[in-house]
Amino acid sequence: MSLNVQGKVPPLTAVAWTSNAGSCPKDFTLINITEDGSAANFTRSFAMKSGYYLCYSKDLKDGMVVSDIQILSDKDSIPHGYSYITEFLDPKTTVSKKKRVIVRRSPVASVESAVLDIKLTAKSKMLLQQYTYVGDINGYVLWCRKGHFTSPVPKAKPRSVSLELHSISLDEPSAPPPPRSRNLSPIPQQIRISQRRHSLQVADVRDTFADSSLQAVTALDGVPFSLHPDFDLQAHGMALQLNSQLNNIRIKSIKDIENEYNYTFAVEESAAKRICPSVST
Repeated sequence: MSLNVQGKVPPLTAVAWTSNAGSCPKDFTLINITEDGSAANFTRSFAMKSGYYLCYSKDLKDGMVVSDIQILSDKDSIPHGYSYITEFLDPKTTVSKKKRVIVRRSPVASVESAVLDIKLTAKSKMLLQQYTYVGDINGYVLWCRKGHFTSPVPKAKPRSVSLELHSISLDEPSAPPPPRSRNLSPIPQQIRISQRRHSLQVADVRDTFADSSLQAVTALDGVPFSLHPDFDLQAHGMALQLNSQLNNIRIKSIKDIENEYNYTFAVEESAAKRICPSVST
């Protein structure tokens, strides 16, 4: 089988035991016949009337795929990252513990190849093309086929639209609206303008007509803005006094500052040069 055909085959997402078709989940496929025409009913002895079957799933709802499958003996410890396959069995049915089927499940985005199919044969001498020998268990031989696969494109989930956006149409108008008169006394109801923006010109309202309907109303809309009387200089008549004080400020140059604050440290230098008088004995 070519690689192109293998890329179209979905990978296995789970492998399990099941008692019969009734206990097999709906998203699983039951293997009831081997490739050489024998019944694929696993039984521990001939005295048992009921057995169990292998089944597999290709449902990618949990985003995991089977990247490897092995048959483990009861004397060996299970490798890291592997787990025993799930059991969908009747209460009276038990799986043999001598050999167990284990799988390694990996996220679909972390692997490029996985197990694409599994098959059973009743005769160990029969070979299956394009399949790899996994091992024998209870008189059957398990085969698997690995290969590359293509991840399915995830379906986009529909988004819920709020009631306020239902009235907004994204379709382009069939014809441009007629020119409006410059004397617009009533403001359209679709435009939400707060009291802080009552001084906008009509031309500005016309330019922002398409966007203003989408603007959200905030808690500050409608609240008038004014300075506290303590900071209102005009109310206290201090504007002229403040302007006169600002005009009297003289900006000094670097030379003026050096001349005004120049200090030669002459007193300190003369004091340091004095010689302490010696004390006669």
